[in-house]
Amino acid sequence: MPLKSGFIGLGAMGAPMARNLARAGLLETVWNRTPDKAEQLAAELGIDAAETPADLARRCDVIQLCVSADGDVLEVIDALLPGLRPGTVVIDHSTVGSETARSAAAKVRAAGGDFLDAPVSGGVEGARAGTLAIMVGGDPATLERVRPVLAAVGGRIAHMGEIGMGQATKAVNQVLCAGINQAVCEALTFGRALGLDLERVIDVVSQGAAGNWFLEKRGPTMIRGVFQPGFKLALHHKDLTICRAMARRAGVPVALVERTLADYERLMAEGHGDEDISALLRLSGDTPTDRDRRP
Repeated sequence: MPLKSGFIGLGAMGAPMARNLARAGLLETVWNRTPDKAEQLAAELGIDAAETPADLARRCDVIQLCVSADGDVLEVIDALLPGLRPGTVVIDHSTVGSETARSAAAKVRAAGGDFLDAPVSGGVEGARAGTLAIMVGGDPATLERVRPVLAAVGGRIAHMGEIGMGQATKAVNQVLCAGINQAVCEALTFGRALGLDLERVIDVVSQGAAGNWFLEKRGPTMIRGVFQPGFKLALHHKDLTICRAMARRAGVPVALVERTLADYERLMAEGHGDEDISALLRLSGDTPTDRDRRP
């Protein structure tokens, strides 16, 4: 019999992931802190919205979470435990610290279930297309049991080790995203100063050694001053704060993370926290909007 999955957290990433589960015939029910979101999506997909996380847990073999912060993950775990059935697998797709993943796993296992930390990468586009990269920490046998559920939302599923290693891998991913963002913004500012047609630059450079997902997907919009997320700048700031704490515990300097955090804090203070991380280009003072404001 197909596994019955329940999804908690229906934001920019969670809602399209839930839709892909429904298309695969695996989604039983959904829950969201804002009930209207859950009810609207449930009506769209022809399923029921659970009244509480515990209600969702009683009806599902697999419970998937995609929420914003460490505290949110632990709060949801505590709320679903009263309904958790023995053998149920909880999969957390949120980006949180490795310690939070281990704490959540201990709670779930004490109640007779199992837990995988399985953060994702690929942006809203990947969530919609079902092609997310999924980095999994936990028991390999548990992963194999729920692989059909993960395959409905991801194109690459990689087992990274014990609980917490999925989140550790995602932290590496987030540092890389910060560096790529910084490099693309600096390069495009440089190219504009040289008088180049940036659309043509992006087209040709994307096909060479410097090509990357961010340049290809965000380059065309950011040079037009469009910063619709995507991946919210404030959320990446939250993730990089986690990375900084992990790096300090490991004794590893992360100057790029420090620089990006400072840049994001400036942009957040100016009201740009809900924009895409490509809004970093604003600090160059050379976006179309900035140029329009000049005397």
